[in-house]
Amino acid sequence: MTSVARTNQLLYQAELLLALGADARTEEVNRDEHATARRMALEEAALGQLELALNALLREVAEHTDLTHDDWRAWLQATSVPVAELERLRSLADDAESWLAMLLERLRALHGDEGAARREAPRRLIASAGEPTLAETLRWCHREFRALLPSLREGSSEW
Repeated sequence: MTSVARTNQLLYQAELLLALGADARTEEVNRDEHATARRMALEEAALGQLELALNALLREVAEHTDLTHDDWRAWLQATSVPVAELERLRSLADDAESWLAMLLERLRALHGDEGAARREAPRRLIASAGEPTLAETLRWCHREFRALLPSLREGSSEW
């Protein structure tokens, strides 16, 4: 499988998991005792797939270099070889409002003791109106990730 195909495959799998998570959210309304756990598992699985897709993309856009790193942390910290696509991703990672910064924040939580998925507050409690759910955040990150792909690939294909 090519690096482009692998990145696409992982993004598609994340999309499928997010769709299943939406179904699990509907089940929660029906009071299935395991629905919340299923939703949380699907959200974290989708987040894990997005992490794999990010790693695949980083390898993809830097395959013309001699850089080899294991994960996004190393890729985004490595500045020894100036690669425009990596610089663009580093810039996004540094912008707290960007999809990539939010994704990286969720990934750090995923790898932490608390995890990334949360149980929802009971409906009788007042929740903050502007706080998106993990699934909503991941869907937004996924859309933005896919929208950025063509321009990143265009630059790296010139090599």
